[in-house]
Amino acid sequence: MPSISEERENRRNIEPVICYPVQFLPAADLDLYKKIRQNSHLKLQELWVPPRDARCFSVPKGGFFRISSVEGPQVGDLNLWNAHNLSERFYSGKTRALHGTHITSGQRMWSSFPYLRPIATIIEDTLDWYGIDPFGGSVHDVIGTRCDPYTNALLSGDQYHHCCHSNLTRALANFCDMSLQEAEDHVHDVLNVFMCTGFTRDTGQYFMKASPVRPGDYLEFFAEIDLIAGLSACPGGDCSAKHSTDASACFPLLVEVFEPAKGLADMGWKEPKPSAYDQTHGSFD
Repeated sequence: MPSISEERENRRNIEPVICYPVQFLPAADLDLYKKIRQNSHLKLQELWVPPRDARCFSVPKGGFFRISSVEGPQVGDLNLWNAHNLSERFYSGKTRALHGTHITSGQRMWSSFPYLRPIATIIEDTLDWYGIDPFGGSVHDVIGTRCDPYTNALLSGDQYHHCCHSNLTRALANFCDMSLQEAEDHVHDVLNVFMCTGFTRDTGQYFMKASPVRPGDYLEFFAEIDLIAGLSACPGGDCSAKHSTDASACFPLLVEVFEPAKGLADMGWKEPKPSAYDQTHGSFD
């Protein structure tokens, strides 16, 4: 009979099982997206997101949008909504479950229940060389929830209004001509663009470190549906020290939106359909 300590160690050493095997998940066809991109030249919009603030913008399905570092290392918090139905929005938790804690080229941003479909696909990432560093950190995470004034007040007692949550709330309210209270209900967990994060091995705590992003780096997306996007230039700057502060060096982010290519259907692209689940949930009938 093994000792209690041996039995416990045996339990700890059981091999993990991937929760959501993705071998049957339709893969993003990067070659197709790059072919489409080559036929998408017209820039529809160029938008600068000021430091410690946010802006919203529209992207038509079949179009592209690029987020670039322009003046200095800066991270951003990205929300996505269906332009015709704000209740369909980016679902960071399911994206994380399918793709992992950080996402890069060829991976999708999935939408909330009951839709659960790809709403944007990353087609190019100039930081894909970073990989996973010795601390377990990587770039573009879907684990952080966004800096917010509620947690800041809980931990510090301060009233700070330029957290990414508040920035996105103001931006969406302005873009959709709604109240701050209405807009706040639609702000959700984010893709942390350019942010370098992970979990400590000893305590399992979420950590951040200086982003490797530099002027000229960018992340580019293909819009699978008509989108409203919200981007906050985080008050943490490169998040090397602290967020929710006016002390960090912060820089603007550049957003560029490009038109859909002509003949998308002929090239083989189709708009993703919502989930095929019938929503009966094992009814009482």
